[in-house]
Amino acid sequence: MNETMVRSSADPARAHEKEVVIIGAGPGGLASAMLLRHAGLRVRIIERLPHPGGRTSSFTGSGFKFALGPTIFIQPEVLASIFTAVGRRLEDEVDLRRLDPMYRIHFGTQGGSILCRSDKEKMREAIAAIAPQDVEKLDRYFAENRRKLEVMTPVMERHCEGIWDWIAVAKHFATLRPWNSLDDDLKRYFSDARIRRAFSFHSKYLGMSPFNCPGMFSVLAYMEYETGVWHPIGGCASLTQAMYRVAKEMGVEIHLGESVEAIKFEGRRAVAVKTNRGEYTCDRLVVNADFARAMTRLVPDEIRRTWKNEKIARSRFSCSTFMVYLGIDGRYDDLAHHTIWLPDDYERHLREIEEEHVLSDDPCFYVENACITDPTLAPKGMSTLYTFAPVSHQHPNIDWKKEKARYRDLLVTKLAHVGIRDVERRIRYERVVTPEDWDLSYQVHLGSVFNLAHSLGQLLSRRPMNRFDDLEGVYLVGGGTHPGSGLPVIFQSARISSRLLLTDLGLDASFIEAAEAPRPPIDLPARPARAA
Repeated sequence: MNETMVRSSADPARAHEKEVVIIGAGPGGLASAMLLRHAGLRVRIIERLPHPGGRTSSFTGSGFKFALGPTIFIQPEVLASIFTAVGRRLEDEVDLRRLDPMYRIHFGTQGGSILCRSDKEKMREAIAAIAPQDVEKLDRYFAENRRKLEVMTPVMERHCEGIWDWIAVAKHFATLRPWNSLDDDLKRYFSDARIRRAFSFHSKYLGMSPFNCPGMFSVLAYMEYETGVWHPIGGCASLTQAMYRVAKEMGVEIHLGESVEAIKFEGRRAVAVKTNRGEYTCDRLVVNADFARAMTRLVPDEIRRTWKNEKIARSRFSCSTFMVYLGIDGRYDDLAHHTIWLPDDYERHLREIEEEHVLSDDPCFYVENACITDPTLAPKGMSTLYTFAPVSHQHPNIDWKKEKARYRDLLVTKLAHVGIRDVERRIRYERVVTPEDWDLSYQVHLGSVFNLAHSLGQLLSRRPMNRFDDLEGVYLVGGGTHPGSGLPVIFQSARISSRLLLTDLGLDASFIEAAEAPRPPIDLPARPARAA
C-alpha cells in the first residue's frame, strides 16, 4: 500500500503525538506547518496541486519563469519572525532585494507619471515635480500613519474575541478615521488627485476601490515606504519554496497532487480528512484552502453555526484579475521593475469592476518587468512581462469564453501606454489566466483572488475567525480569515492560528511571540529650511 494511504494513527512510534492535518500548502499552510511541527506535533499537509505554494507559486515555459500570483513582497520581518521561531534565518533561505525605485505610476494619457521612491527626499522631489503644493504635508502623512500602524498592529497580531475587539478599536477611531474612505482620508494631506492615487492604489491588494475602502488602510502605502518593497530572487515563489524545504527538513509530511474530497466530523468536531488517495485522522484541522470554497464543498451546511451557504452568498467578495504572462525576446531596461497605469477616468473604471460588473475599455493595469532585477527568470537577452488588469469577479455579465481573446488583445495593446512597444512580434511564450480559470482551476470562490472584501462589516470578528467557532478543532489561515489578505497578513494569520491551536492543546506557544517581528522605527527626513 502507498505510504500516503496509511492512516496517520498507523505509526506506533509516533502515536503519542497529537496529529494535525493542514489542507493546502499555500503560504499560510506552510507557515503553520513550520510552527506546529516545531512545537512537537505531527503535521501533515494535503495539497491538491502538484507543487507547493498555492497562488504564491511559479510556473515555467520555454525557459521563462513567472510568479503565478503575488509579485510585491513587503514587511519581510513578519515572515522572518516565523523562521526565527523555528530556529532558522530567512536571509539564509531566500535572497531578498529591496527595490528603489519601488514602482512608476502613470496617470492616464494626460496626467504624467511619478517614480515612487523609498528614499523620502527623492520622493519629496518627485511629488514637487508634479504637485508642489502637496510636498509640505508628506511628513504629516508619514507621522500620522505611523501612529495608525502602532494602533492597528496589536489587533493584526491577535485573535479577535467579538464585541470587545470593536470596543478596543473604537477607542482609537480618532486616529484610524474608519468613517472616511481612503481617498477622503488622503485629501487631508494631498490636494492633487494624482498624488492621492499614488498613495491609495494599494486598496486593490484588498480587492477594493479607494473610494469605498476604509480610510485606516492608508497604512498600506505607508508600510511600503517604511519597510520597503522587496523582490525575492526567483520571484515570490522562492518564499514558499524555502518554507516547503524547511518544513520537510523539520519532518512535516507533505502530500502533493492529492485533493481533499471530504472532512469527516463527529458532531461538529473534525476527526479526519478523506482524499482521493486515502483517509487521515487528526486531532486538529487547519484549513488553508479558499474559505468559501472549502466551506461550501467540504463542510455540510447544517453543521455550520454562522457561516452557512446563505451567508457566504450574501458576503462581499473582492475583485478578480485578468492575467497575461509574456516571455519576450529582448529586454526593456528603461522600464521600472513595477509599473502601474491608472486610466483617465479611474472612478468610472472602478465602478465598472465593483458595481456594474462589466469589462472596462480603458482598464488600469500593472506590469512587472522583473528581469531588470532578476535575470534568472529568463534566457539571456530575454525578459518576462507579468501583467494583469483588475476585473470583476465571476458574474453573469461577463462570459470569459467569449471575452478572453478580445481582452487579451486589449491589454497587450495598452502596454504601449507605459512604453512597452513592438510586443507582438517579440513574444516567445504566452499564458492567459481569467477569473474563470482562478475559479475552476485554482478553486478560488468566484475567482476573487483577494478573498472576502475588507469593508468594515467584514473585519475583525465579522470575518471568519482563526479558531473557527462554527466547528470544533478547526482553525483557519489565509486571506479569508482575520487579519485579511496579502502575504504579510497571511503570515500573521498563521502565527495567530498556530498560537491558538497550541494553547488549546495545552502546549507552549511562547516561542511564537518570543520571535515577534520587530516594529521598525519611523524614519522621517528633516523638514527643509524655509526660504528667508
